[in-house]
Amino acid sequence: MWFFARDPVRDFPFELSPEPAEGGPPGPWALHSGRKKATGSPVSIFVYDVKPGAEEQTQVAKAAFKRLKTLRHPNILAYIDGLETDKCLHIVTEAVTPLGVYLKARAEAGGLKELELSWGLHQIVKALSFLVNDCSLIHNNVCMAAVFVDRAGEWKLGGLDYMYSAQGNGGGPPSKGIPELEQYDPPELADSSGRAVREKWSADMWRLGCLIWEVFNGPLPRATALRNPGKIPKSLVPHYCELVGANPKVRPNPARFLQNCRAPGGFMSNRFVETNLFLEEIQIKEPAEKQKFFQELSKSLDSFPEDFCRHKVLPQLLTAFEFGNAGAVVLTPLFKVGKFLSTEEYQQKIIPVVVKMFSSTDRAMRIRLLQQMEQFIQYLDEPTVNTQIFPHVVHGFLDTNPAIREQTVKSMLLLAPKLNEANLNVELMKHFARLQARDEQGPIRCNTTVCLGKIGSYLSASTRHRVLTSAFSRATKDPFAPSRVAGVLGFAATHNLYSMSDCAHKILPVLCGLTVDPEKSVRDQAFKAIRSFLSKLESVSEDPTQLAEVEKDVHAASSPGMGGAAASWAGWAVTGVSSLTSKLIRAHPTAAPAETNIPQRPAPEGLPAPAPTPVPATPMTSGHWETQEEGKDTAEESSAADRWDDEDWGSLEEAESVLAQQDDWNTGSQASRSRQVSQTINPDHKSPESDWSSWEAEGSWEQGWQEPNPQEPPPEGTRLASEYNWGGPEPSDKGDPFASLSARQEAGTQRRPDPWGDDNWEGLETENRQLKAELARKKREERRREMEAKRAEKKAAKGPMKLGTRKLD
Repeated sequence: MWFFARDPVRDFPFELSPEPAEGGPPGPWALHSGRKKATGSPVSIFVYDVKPGAEEQTQVAKAAFKRLKTLRHPNILAYIDGLETDKCLHIVTEAVTPLGVYLKARAEAGGLKELELSWGLHQIVKALSFLVNDCSLIHNNVCMAAVFVDRAGEWKLGGLDYMYSAQGNGGGPPSKGIPELEQYDPPELADSSGRAVREKWSADMWRLGCLIWEVFNGPLPRATALRNPGKIPKSLVPHYCELVGANPKVRPNPARFLQNCRAPGGFMSNRFVETNLFLEEIQIKEPAEKQKFFQELSKSLDSFPEDFCRHKVLPQLLTAFEFGNAGAVVLTPLFKVGKFLSTEEYQQKIIPVVVKMFSSTDRAMRIRLLQQMEQFIQYLDEPTVNTQIFPHVVHGFLDTNPAIREQTVKSMLLLAPKLNEANLNVELMKHFARLQARDEQGPIRCNTTVCLGKIGSYLSASTRHRVLTSAFSRATKDPFAPSRVAGVLGFAATHNLYSMSDCAHKILPVLCGLTVDPEKSVRDQAFKAIRSFLSKLESVSEDPTQLAEVEKDVHAASSPGMGGAAASWAGWAVTGVSSLTSKLIRAHPTAAPAETNIPQRPAPEGLPAPAPTPVPATPMTSGHWETQEEGKDTAEESSAADRWDDEDWGSLEEAESVLAQQDDWNTGSQASRSRQVSQTINPDHKSPESDWSSWEAEGSWEQGWQEPNPQEPPPEGTRLASEYNWGGPEPSDKGDPFASLSARQEAGTQRRPDPWGDDNWEGLETENRQLKAELARKKREERRREMEAKRAEKKAAKGPMKLGTRKLD
């Protein structure tokens, strides 16, 4: 029976490249790039081939193998595996690049920043401090060839071939025999008398000075060049001079050198070094310290190297979220680092964390996810959005905090293209109907209308026909002026989704009613939209063959033209729509409203005139919400979709959103603002049913547009439009031509619980109810006077009672 010896090199679990890498260390070791056969992960492999007659060199190589295998430190080259045979030695380490090659590549790409160099030198000095002070070992080979850089930009100390004990165990330093390495030896080694008094670290600190010179000035030509610091930073020059001083006794200990450089104003005293030191000790930091660190981290990431962010900061952020309960504070730096990742890396590392975050009940995390959805939406696939993201996001529509509801509405602009039929046309429309009809915040109702106009192209043809006209018609009846503007702009933005019949019978009657709106901005937009729709109708009337072309998108599954503009719409909604709500919710919540005596309507005959009633002045004028006027006739004849995006919504924008500066979810100021903005329109109106589990209930969009009922005189205590200053320098004494035609309340008055539950805005029996109320009040007053007179007569007849006497019947 034959037995074959196994080849250990062939069975080695690592595969190395056939050719050595560029810039390998001088001497017998050759550096090869390699990978692990099982996983394909990259590694570096140092190979030494045993040659006959080189026993001394082989012993040095075996000693280096042993040292690297037993020494473990974050700043020393990490040993992974090894192979020792009679023919060769293999040392497998983490994937690294020689420092010389790394500096050359970075110089071609624009050069290395001082921040990176300061941290790199900090790591090498820390490794020397560990060897000298903790292990009593002399490295004896500190130079450019003994330093390597990993993929995160971390500097690692290698080249342990000539290391020896500082305590004299095992003899003196081994002979190098390589001229390229001997030029880094300190001058006292050439003194054969041995009179020079030196510390155990003196030689390595001299070599550290040579390394610093080479990092900033390139390869060291000769030892005398060390006298000229060259490009070494001024903050480092004094400490460098201590290293290359002729007296070895004054060369500082590595620990002392670090302390000097870390002093205020020192070369290693900067944000990058502090960040790295914190990350190295993050496992033992207090939760409050971690929170503060992550909050400040995002400000510094722009100045940090990309490789450092990807390979060092990102793993720590993921670990902090997964195991450290860091919460929402890691989101901003996490998405900032995510910009450096490829699509595959983002899918593997960031998306699983994002999906898990959406299931969190932490309000701060939810609102920050919604605010930053633009940064990761392109990496989410449709199944993930519909099954794992959307079911959690829709809970925001029912949140009691207005900021959550606002951000949820805005996020639909980004999620809509990825939603399936059921989620988009049924579930989302149900929540939009509830928000537009029932939400107490006028800006959120406005945002809902705007968002619906933006995503209208993604809806199915049947949903568009059933929803859009009714929703925008309802918006034109909103007491909040920007909501009425949004309704008009919604019609204009989706003009190609309506048939000519709907334009003539449903849309134009609604728009014509807005031409007498108290707000000038509403009237202006209504006239523009009317001209646009009339132009379409006139063109089809003159040439009926154009009807098919004009209505081509009405029954289409989706509108290609509008869908292609989704990117620009997203930018509009995230800026303008956001500011609109923030502006109103946060604008002067504590301002005390002024009181003004408002003239009352003439009382009916036979009834006393009611006393003047002070009512709070409206907190905002119409001019505050006016959008910027567009051009003259040329601009007015442009497409309605373009006019939607040209409106100056950005002028209302604030520099920060409602909760970007704080995680305090107290909504007291917002609620008070809501109460200040509105006042009951009809006190006799009964609150409708609160069951909105189905969007087909009362007040849903299927209800459609109906003819408005005859208008009634404004309720008692209401200011007429002519009594307001509409932007002029002084209040006008002239009557407003629209005052008698519209009874719509100002934006600062409260609304009834459900002003859009039905389309009957003007009750026909209000006057009768008021007359009956006055008569009842008059009867009660007469009855009260009669009772008082009877009591007085009875008291006068009996006379005063005497104290202490008992009344006998």
